[in-house]
Amino acid sequence: MTVPGERRTQILQALAAMLEAPEAEKVTTAALAARLQCSEAALYRHFASKARMYEGLIEFIESTLFSLITRIGTEERQGLIQARSIVQLLLGFAERNRGMTRVLTGEALVHENERLMTRMNQMFDRLEATLKQALRIAASQGSLPASLDSAAAANLLMAWVLGRWQQFTRSGFRQSPLTAWEAQWQIVGRGLIQPAA
Repeated sequence: MTVPGERRTQILQALAAMLEAPEAEKVTTAALAARLQCSEAALYRHFASKARMYEGLIEFIESTLFSLITRIGTEERQGLIQARSIVQLLLGFAERNRGMTRVLTGEALVHENERLMTRMNQMFDRLEATLKQALRIAASQGSLPASLDSAAAANLLMAWVLGRWQQFTRSGFRQSPLTAWEAQWQIVGRGLIQPAA
């Protein structure tokens, strides 16, 4: 007998696994049901629509990332190290969750309900706000120039993350988002530390 909620989790895991295929086409409920060896009707007993299944993945991504980001903020007081850790977390999460990276980049959501992209954009705004806060802390601690535009810097860091996620999916998951991570952070970090001319 399946524990309540366990079947929902199995459906989401199967959906994420299907998105991991480098040549993944649009995932259909028929293909998902076949993978789970059940009927499409059985899927709809747990989720009202395919959009709700993607929302379930987004909720998992959000809860995982923000619980880990909260832990970073609790355990690390240095703002610049917080920002670095958050960026590294975002890149590492994608590397470990390839199928969900297709959700993060929006690739899996192209032909789905537009509210899903709105939801993703809200999550990106929250992530960017978290980075902005870490950079403000760093400036207040003297690790970064007081004149640093923390909003612009946070936006730059998110654009970098999104670009690495895109490269990862475009390469068929062969080019890790953490490739040259240390060298790239050194370049970005130096740019943050240099006061504006």
